[in-house]
Amino acid sequence: MNLNPAAAIRARNVPEFGLIVRVALVLAVLLPRESGAQDRIDPVTGFAREAIHTAAWPAGKKVAVSFAFFVEEFGFGQGPIFRPDLASRNPDLVNEAFRQYAIDWGVVRVGRLFQELNVPLTIVVNAEFFGRRPSVWKEFRSMLPNAPIVAHGMNNTSRMLPLRSGIAAQKTYFRRTLDLIAEATGVRPTGWSSPSVYANRDTMRAMAAEGVAYTLDQIDSDVISRLKTPDGSLILLPYPTVTVDMGQYLARMKTTREIEALWLDYVSELVIEARANPARGATTVVIGIHPFVVGTPDGAFALRRVLLRLKEDDAVWLADADAILKAAGLK
Repeated sequence: MNLNPAAAIRARNVPEFGLIVRVALVLAVLLPRESGAQDRIDPVTGFAREAIHTAAWPAGKKVAVSFAFFVEEFGFGQGPIFRPDLASRNPDLVNEAFRQYAIDWGVVRVGRLFQELNVPLTIVVNAEFFGRRPSVWKEFRSMLPNAPIVAHGMNNTSRMLPLRSGIAAQKTYFRRTLDLIAEATGVRPTGWSSPSVYANRDTMRAMAAEGVAYTLDQIDSDVISRLKTPDGSLILLPYPTVTVDMGQYLARMKTTREIEALWLDYVSELVIEARANPARGATTVVIGIHPFVVGTPDGAFALRRVLLRLKEDDAVWLADADAILKAAGLK
């Protein structure tokens, strides 16, 4: 029995799909050189938005893939629910254990995996996590001391963005969040992801006003774009809804193996398009991962297979958010 999981994964036979690839290549050459879909007025905010062209990533790679790991604080009795049929119980031992396991075991397991495989990771964190889970954060951060930190609000339940309180209240919220993260980590984040991806027009203005340079709140594109608010510009990194593990796992009830296949299919199609049309600009995908899904042993092993496959693809660049911005000349 082969006890080396990496060797075992590489040794597996991939089903032949030559015909599918050939058809995809033929269709891909018909694609336009560059999409102008983001060169328009943003429909949510009403602000001007423009796509940012990147010919290629370092070493000529065409698809940048960044895994964003969400380290979140929900509070006891709140947060993701694995068994909705048991959620009315008091105490709700099953769902609370699901959440607690993710924090106590899942966060560190994911950190260990990225450290072992030497794959860059972007950390997206709630400001309250450090005070509530100091030992977990210390162990996790020791594994990935240089991973960029993206601010994710105060917490993911009771202290989300004050969307109905006006821009001044949102500016205060941003300032407090960024200050707390800076105090805890020594790094003041320049990236932002709104809790539960719940933001509005004022959020973007407040974000720019408080010194945030980029956000993961763009979920409708394959390319980086720039949003021009009255308070300054924001860089929008593509964070597709369909690639977020939590939605697939809890809302659509996909297994970790199904999510693994989805991720590989998503990136593989971008690679096929890039190879079929070299003049087409480079693309970017930020994949959101959570300890509730990839922090379990089966979830981590599925993620391991994905990372090993992507590392072997010469068209794929695995990078963190900061590296992508630098390569695009935006940092």
